[in-house]
Amino acid sequence: MTYAKSIVALALAGCGGIARTLAWASVLAIMLLPVAAATEPITLKLAFFAPEQTDTFRYGVKPFVDAVNAEGKGLLEIKVYADGALGKAVAEQPGMVLEGVADIAWVVPGQTPYRFPDNELLEMPGLFRDVREGSLVYTRLVAAKALRGYEDFFVIGGYTSAPSIIHSRTPINSLAELKGKKIRTNNPMEAEALARLGAIPTIMPASQLSDALRRRAVDGAIMSPTGLIQFNAAGEATNHYLLGIGAAPLLVLMNRKKFDGLSAPAQALIRKYSGERAAAIWIESFGASEQRSLDKLRAEAGRHAVEPSLADREAAQRIYRSLIENWAARSAHNRELLKTVEAELATIRSTKQ
Repeated sequence: MTYAKSIVALALAGCGGIARTLAWASVLAIMLLPVAAATEPITLKLAFFAPEQTDTFRYGVKPFVDAVNAEGKGLLEIKVYADGALGKAVAEQPGMVLEGVADIAWVVPGQTPYRFPDNELLEMPGLFRDVREGSLVYTRLVAAKALRGYEDFFVIGGYTSAPSIIHSRTPINSLAELKGKKIRTNNPMEAEALARLGAIPTIMPASQLSDALRRRAVDGAIMSPTGLIQFNAAGEATNHYLLGIGAAPLLVLMNRKKFDGLSAPAQALIRKYSGERAAAIWIESFGASEQRSLDKLRAEAGRHAVEPSLADREAAQRIYRSLIENWAARSAHNRELLKTVEAELATIRSTKQ
């Protein structure tokens, strides 16, 4: 500061009073710049590849953003870039966070299984009964640092959908009728389960499903009821085989280096509305949305909903369990992770609300 004053003073030596006054005003402005900068809130960019009107945004992202922005005035502000404004490709969202295109993003980890290898277990058909079980297990595994692939991220929210069901253009009334059907899936584990059930799986982002059904590129899809409606595919798939399959893991991820570089108060604010607090909102709100969506599909005229027979349910569960056991047998790490998940599930089920 003293050096800047000296330079201006020397440069304007002999100037008139007005020039001297302007010079000192400039120096004062320079001196105050760091103070002004220090009071400016930090802005974080949040990428969301779908519209804000979706329930995934309403219940998985908006409560966190609103809470941080309300409490963090003058400290921290999160700006949302929805509709793929920073990038529409679902598989690119984690990379966008790591590269700094976005600070935070809504991520579908099943689209990039190589990044999150342990998520294979969370995607297993027949593992979780509902949104509560899946989301609590996911959140607690992340908190315990039990999952590989998360080292470069701070996890704001770890959620799952309800177990997905099969929606199709033509009726499917039994497991036997799945044979040869081309079915869209969320991730590799669902794809393997479908293949064992006799179908032909294809992994595809939900945003492409409506067009794929219209073009008859696929016969149906594994998807949660809410997803089917909100990705505008319900008009093409009017038949619903109500066999619970896998739950889709979902994430709100932040760049770990960006998080670590924040001030302690800013970190504390983000932590306050992350983890179990974010999961609780998701479980209550999105869980109810899933049930409303299923009820709506069942009630609409022109739709055909089929409950699998007991024999078909049992046959599917045998296939699911075989898939889980085969995965666990691949390594000691997998076996230990399965034990951890089963122990957590036992705890959650013993305290079911």
